[in-house]
Amino acid sequence: MTYALWIIQILLGLLFLFAGGSKLVMSIVMMQELARQSGQTPLPAMLLRLIGVAELLGGLGLILPGLLRIRPGLTPLAAAGLLIIMIGATVITLSSGPIAPALFPLIVCLLLLFVLYGRWRLAPIQPR
Repeated sequence: MTYALWIIQILLGLLFLFAGGSKLVMSIVMMQELARQSGQTPLPAMLLRLIGVAELLGGLGLILPGLLRIRPGLTPLAAAGLLIIMIGATVITLSSGPIAPALFPLIVCLLLLFVLYGRWRLAPIQPR
């Protein structure tokens, strides 16, 4: 169980580090144009930047506390915060059109739920 949790945590952490970093590096105009091209509703500029910061910090929170064994209780909190963001992403994607594009954020939600429950109840990381 611990190995499965670590693999999922690292993959999700890298996913959110990339997603959050790209939201902070890309221009707002480019992100809103990408949203329009994919048929989604463009979000306000400050909300995109806020989501980018939250994703970046959440990605770090999935990996670093367990890796360094400093405050490992932050890992389930990071998973819970990212879960809120991904529920919003799923709802926004569903509201803008077909169901198929909403499957990816939904799967990420399920994986975050697994990490949240796994690190909270099944296999919590012990601090030093």
